[in-house]
Amino acid sequence: MNKHEKINYVEFPARNIEAAKTFFTKVFGWSFVDYGPEYTSFSNAGIDGGFFKSDLKVSTDNGSALIVFYSKGLEKTQSKIETAGGSIIKPIFSFPGGRRFHFGDPNGNEFAVWTDVKNS
Repeated sequence: MNKHEKINYVEFPARNIEAAKTFFTKVFGWSFVDYGPEYTSFSNAGIDGGFFKSDLKVSTDNGSALIVFYSKGLEKTQSKIETAGGSIIKPIFSFPGGRRFHFGDPNGNEFAVWTDVKNS
């Protein structure tokens, strides 16, 4: 249900939309619907969104917002990301409240995964 004046949708750039679909389906179980060759929408991600054809990428080095996933098994999620073709940008580190790492998807977009579980 759409909620008035709440975040409703998020979009990411992707040089290779098929690679994004494959990666996020394998790692996080997202579902996709294509809207032509230059756009795909996703669901089953906690928030709906899409990927648009672009040579740009999302990176905290460029001042982009950081999308952070939650995991009950941080190391297992990291392994799934690496197996699916993602890269680790910042290895697991501790911060007040938990641990996290940053990763790049196959298009170079930066994301993070965190946990509050001490031994995940």
